[in-house]
Amino acid sequence: MPSILVCDDDKQIVDAIDIYLTGEGFQVIKAYDGAEALELLEQSPVDLMILDVMMPGLDGIRTTLKVRETSSIPIIILSAKSEDADKILGLNIGADDYLTKPFNPLELVARVKSQLRRYTQLGNVSQQNQGQIYRCGGLQINDDNKEVTVDGESIKLTPIEYNILLLLVKNAGKVFSIDEIYQQIWNEEAIGADNTVAVHIRHIREKIEINPRDPRYLKVVWGVGYKIEKQ
Repeated sequence: MPSILVCDDDKQIVDAIDIYLTGEGFQVIKAYDGAEALELLEQSPVDLMILDVMMPGLDGIRTTLKVRETSSIPIIILSAKSEDADKILGLNIGADDYLTKPFNPLELVARVKSQLRRYTQLGNVSQQNQGQIYRCGGLQINDDNKEVTVDGESIKLTPIEYNILLLLVKNAGKVFSIDEIYQQIWNEEAIGADNTVAVHIRHIREKIEINPRDPRYLKVVWGVGYKIEKQ
């Protein structure tokens, strides 16, 4: 039974999320501020976190930063703010997904399931039938053990970053539009996907490129999309 840590200073929201997630068979751990969430994370195994941005004390942004120092578990951020800047900030500091309040609880449940699928597929080697190794110059992806290396150096990616890079490397030379990337990775219609995809692409570049401003592997085709350059 997957364990979900829900953290929001609004008890009613936590209780409502608890009802929906428990109804889907998840175990829910409740916290009401970032510091409490970090303590619970150390005490119990957690498969995914749902964090409110605006909380007294340690807010969701700083909590996410602390979690990312040691863990790559999926994090979904909740916020009453709908501005793109807040969404980009959340993704920039390591969140995997973002929902604006008020939200449909069924949509939250669907996003939780989607994030857990990606995380499980990334971390569980036994689910893979056959190992596949994809190479593009010095960039290599071993899809058997979900390992990415550049010139022999191991690169740590989040589940979404890994899936985006794998999609592009498996189809080296092919240009994917932002909408195509979003639909294939998130498995949902691409509405306002530009900033979301762009943030993850930038993170991938920062990790795999010597000079992200002059990338060797991950290229932008202006007005069209992104591709991995054949080497």
